[in-house]
Amino acid sequence: MKPLVSIITPMYNNEDVISETIISVLNQTYISWEMLLIDDASSDQTINTVKEIIDTDSRIKLFEHSKNKGAAEARNLGTKMAKGNYIAFLDADDLWKESKLELQVNQLINDVTDVSFGSYEWIDLESKPLNKKVDILEQLTYSKLLKANYIGNLTGVYNCEKLGKIYTKDLKKRQDWLLWLEALKRSKKPAIGITETIAYYRISKDSLSSNKTSLIKHNFNVYRKGLGFSFIKSSIYLLKFLYEHLFVKSSLIKAIS
Repeated sequence: MKPLVSIITPMYNNEDVISETIISVLNQTYISWEMLLIDDASSDQTINTVKEIIDTDSRIKLFEHSKNKGAAEARNLGTKMAKGNYIAFLDADDLWKESKLELQVNQLINDVTDVSFGSYEWIDLESKPLNKKVDILEQLTYSKLLKANYIGNLTGVYNCEKLGKIYTKDLKKRQDWLLWLEALKRSKKPAIGITETIAYYRISKDSLSSNKTSLIKHNFNVYRKGLGFSFIKSSIYLLKFLYEHLFVKSSLIKAIS
């Protein structure tokens, strides 16, 4: 029997994009999965849109917050309800390539790693390619991840059987970074990256990728509030992050000809 992958997707007012996101999961070549949609009290037609699709596939399950609690709480509820051997994340506006899960499950089954991630491409709000991709480091240790977030959350999968369920702290942004840090902290192996692009990340005005000032503030909060570092230690790591982001991570963003 093939391992089950639990896919956790928080939603909030995503009526324009959620159908395409779900379809990208339905199109996966690996079929042993469950998709947990967590609606964070949407005020648009997200719920109605999702319900129409749920009726077509029993692997898709809907959970609803009665009031808005934020992405961290939504992901944590999904984690609590997950039944899979592996846990993956896919935001409501991002997309997967068809072979995404199959490639990663093969890695995890072969015990190469407890955490798998991969390269991804950028698309705009209308799903048109922006002709850029984010390459990955083929191996990623905890100490390296502590300097900058190298795991695109839409590509990450971890072995829940070995590492246990991982819940994230309720920071406004970058909770995913904390989650992957905890995963690598629990694992005795580095994360292994898939070099080919396996997903599409949607760039919007609210994306951290397009707001460098917010990026600095939220990264400091990861060290200070998320990891509990002292102010001085957090400041030192923020300087390490800035160096890593400017001179290492930024070099992984490549133009697609």
